[in-house]
Amino acid sequence: MLLLSIFTGWLLSASFPPIGQWYLAPLAISLWIWILHKGKRSIRNTFIVAFTFNAFLLHWSSTYVGNIPWLILCLGESLFFLPLAWARKKRIVFFPAIFLLLEQIRSIFPFEGFAWGRLAFGQADAPYREVVAMGGVSLLTSVVTCIGIALFFLKRDFKISAIYGSVVALLILSVTALPSMQSIGNFRALLVQGDVPQLGLDFNSRAKVVFNMHVKETLRAVEEKEDYNVIIWPENSVDVDPYKNVDVQRSLASINNLTNKPIVIGAVLSTGNKVENASILWNKGAVSTYIKQHLTPFGEYIPLRSIAKYFSPFVDDVKDFSPGTSDVVHNVDNAVLGPIICYELIDDSYINRISRQSNLLVVQTNNATFGTSAQSAQQLSISRIRAIENHRDLVSVSTTGISAVIDSQGNIVKSTTSNQPDHLFADSKLYSEQTLASKLGNWTFWLTLMGLGILGFIARRVYD
Repeated sequence: MLLLSIFTGWLLSASFPPIGQWYLAPLAISLWIWILHKGKRSIRNTFIVAFTFNAFLLHWSSTYVGNIPWLILCLGESLFFLPLAWARKKRIVFFPAIFLLLEQIRSIFPFEGFAWGRLAFGQADAPYREVVAMGGVSLLTSVVTCIGIALFFLKRDFKISAIYGSVVALLILSVTALPSMQSIGNFRALLVQGDVPQLGLDFNSRAKVVFNMHVKETLRAVEEKEDYNVIIWPENSVDVDPYKNVDVQRSLASINNLTNKPIVIGAVLSTGNKVENASILWNKGAVSTYIKQHLTPFGEYIPLRSIAKYFSPFVDDVKDFSPGTSDVVHNVDNAVLGPIICYELIDDSYINRISRQSNLLVVQTNNATFGTSAQSAQQLSISRIRAIENHRDLVSVSTTGISAVIDSQGNIVKSTTSNQPDHLFADSKLYSEQTLASKLGNWTFWLTLMGLGILGFIARRVYD
């Protein structure tokens, strides 16, 4: 059982990039349910499955900070799975409901949560992925667990298997009945991936080097004489405060004059002791500025700093950023760009708000601190799910990871190669209508949880 638990955890992680085989998730859930159904050492086995899953999925977090922070992260995340051990014997029918509840708790607690490993985020290629537009990430995760429990009961109790299988089939059929959305226009952006001088925590140790690399790649793209509406640079592409550095202001103005186009830049702003991560629409000066609201714990600020420093020598190198307090969109021609800065991609509430206010989603990210790991590919998978969930075309631009153009069905239209300078001309459609998931917002979780609870009680009565 020990080896099977380890295998199950690995199998679940393999549904995410870099392996990225979506169908392994329901198979792994079915195996996990079988392990719990045996009823022996359920707490130990649940922890082993969860820890193995997190260890493989989140190994990128150890790239430059070492194994101790990675192992602590995996340990903390795995403890949240332990209540699943209660779902054994006849209580196994409540596995999907309990799993969803625990996934939601992990997404909001502690330190505003860490939602990276939600099952839905590994389902970007699944044939049933479009249910996310109807019930959000919660519903897509629940489809995976319901398929898993249906597979488990297929030979043990066909009635229960049929109950969960029928619900999944009904949800998939319901997606086809959703009204189609019409584009309100087209938009073209130039995405610039300028790269960094070196991968690692000190990728921007030399002032203006990252900035100059993005200027160079932009000028190379401009030589192609293509037409577009805006230039988009990634997070941290302007590695000095553009409000304070005259040379940076002149270079940006030069690009504005040369192209007659605005630039959406990613910059670090500093005022006194205050440091902010910003997305700025720049056209010979700042037109609109969005300050990142959902900061990365232990990356952009250090919770429990006095304790954390005993586990990592890099704690004292991190200066706490200040979060923004309001949503801001960038208006360019007929487009309303919704800025999403890196880690905010996993924040349901923010994604829901900014999608309602915009007609094209713009993800600005910096993957230099995770080297050549699977982090960028996993992030891209999350972007694809967000595009489907809100029926928005999405452009994702990285300093050095994978930059991509994603349509509203979650398809990757075009993408770059990691860790080299490149650029993309992104042809996108603009949508203003909201999906059912977008309209319901956080209610998608509560409605899905309620539905799974009712489904569990019905299955329990049949099981008895």
